[in-house]
Amino acid sequence: MKQLNRRQIIGWIAVTLSIVITCFWAFWGIIENFHEGWYFESWLSNVGLMFIQYLSPMLIFMGVTLISIFWPRIGAGLHVILALFAAWFFQAFTNPATLLLIAPLIGLGALYWFGRPQPRRLAVSLAIGLPMLTIIISGVEPVLRVSQRIDDGDFQARLVQGNGVTLIWAPDGPGWSRTGANWHEAQEVCQFLSEDGLTSAPKAQYIWRLPTTDEAVRSMARHGRNSGGEWDDEIASAVYDVTPDKESPLWNSHSQVIYW
Repeated sequence: MKQLNRRQIIGWIAVTLSIVITCFWAFWGIIENFHEGWYFESWLSNVGLMFIQYLSPMLIFMGVTLISIFWPRIGAGLHVILALFAAWFFQAFTNPATLLLIAPLIGLGALYWFGRPQPRRLAVSLAIGLPMLTIIISGVEPVLRVSQRIDDGDFQARLVQGNGVTLIWAPDGPGWSRTGANWHEAQEVCQFLSEDGLTSAPKAQYIWRLPTTDEAVRSMARHGRNSGGEWDDEIASAVYDVTPDKESPLWNSHSQVIYW
């Protein structure tokens, strides 16, 4: 009887750790999905990206957890496989920090090898229910925010004024890269923009320029109103009266602006 109790304790320690990890990936996935993802015009494409790119770590770890509850020895082996995959993917031999990921996976596999969480129905319910609850709670605000974004479809040159700035921002074109660029590359792009901002000239025109950080912060808006941003250069941080979002007039909500 003592042996059985010990195995139950070990099993529940394993399940608890798995749930904590799965909930973390659930929280990270749903937050990142609406922070850098959800940019397609197609709802189905956005949902597909959410599950494939952002929620897949949670789903994979949840699946491994459920297998480990029903078939502990197989689950233990899967944890070792995940550890080996992490070592390969993150190049463990050149990145010692990866050991912080590999060692817990192997340790968790060992717990499942020896542990037997009982009752299994409760373990399964918690392993599924708590991560799903995390997604719902963490996803409420991002879902509401994204659903209320303003997109007037006007991607021409825009005059943005208020909060101490008056700037004309270039229209959609070479000046708004879809792939991202470093500061020097972006500066060069601006220098070569034509007067209408729609093409890149063969010679430098010096008509357009990059905004300063302070100008960019002061130009941010939410729901058509300036966000009241201020840039603190000493601590390199922006403070807003209202948190801005990827909306008109500055942003195309269907672009991957996070990668700038």
